[in-house]
Amino acid sequence: MLKNVAVALIDGVNPFELGVVCEVFGIDRSDQGLPVYDFAVCAVQPGPLPTRAGAFTISVPYGLDRLESADLIAIPADQHCEARVYPEPLLDALRRAVDRGARVLSVCSGAFVLGAAGLLDGRRCTTHWRHTDELARRHPLARVEPDVLYIDDGPIITSAGTAAGIDACLHLVRQEHGPEIANTIARRMVVPPHRDGGQAQYIERPLTHARCDTVGDVLAWMERNLDVEMTVEQLAERAHMSPRTFARRFLQETGTTPYRWLLRQRVLRAQELLEATDDTVDAVAGRTGFGNAAALRHQFMRSLGTTPNAYRRTFRGPMRAA
Repeated sequence: MLKNVAVALIDGVNPFELGVVCEVFGIDRSDQGLPVYDFAVCAVQPGPLPTRAGAFTISVPYGLDRLESADLIAIPADQHCEARVYPEPLLDALRRAVDRGARVLSVCSGAFVLGAAGLLDGRRCTTHWRHTDELARRHPLARVEPDVLYIDDGPIITSAGTAAGIDACLHLVRQEHGPEIANTIARRMVVPPHRDGGQAQYIERPLTHARCDTVGDVLAWMERNLDVEMTVEQLAERAHMSPRTFARRFLQETGTTPYRWLLRQRVLRAQELLEATDDTVDAVAGRTGFGNAAALRHQFMRSLGTTPNAYRRTFRGPMRAA
């Protein structure tokens, strides 16, 4: 269980990315029955630490020995990430942490620290889209994915720029404590409770506008009717477009295809039902448009690398057989 969180800072740290981790894990919200973490900020040398903002410094109370007891170590973005050499004591501490089973989270260009420690080798990872090419160049064994918000690959979680760090932190809370806790924290922060990590970091907009402003109404209908069979042709008719135009507009608006968007929403809804209800896997499959338990299990394995029953046991504890 995630209880002890430490943030490792480097000179030139980005205040916002540090603030993201502090906001999710460093604030006492026990008045709402939310978990309280043993939270600390540390650096190679305790004391004043310059920030990227330049106008102020941060007083860091702990040295790297604080990382030895952390369940989660967060690395915020820092200045000059593409060129700098990171302190070896920090890299050693991160390697030891992973070896003993701790999780490590990077926000934005903090991924370069993890790369320097060798923790991205052979793993899927991401960072801010401006830095993905350089991350891949510097760490050729890393499997850099430039178009996602965050990636959870075993003990290593990497996130893209700024707000994607919030998504990654809430993802961890959701894993550890379930959706109700994560949603409550999100409401306190006034941010979306869940954005899928595979969502595009940014969406290129065409220079000219189509006659139809958005596909928002169709998206809303799809989300309300996940159990209904639907084709691109049917969705295009609902949007008053040709199938080709609809598919192009859908990609421009969402960063993915109608099929992939629908599949992901169905999996997300199935996750919610498995966590919050006692419905059998067959019933969940029916309510989410998969039709039967076999199809749901197949998509769960493809998307999440686990089965519906195993997922339910992880988030709900032992349940009756489905």
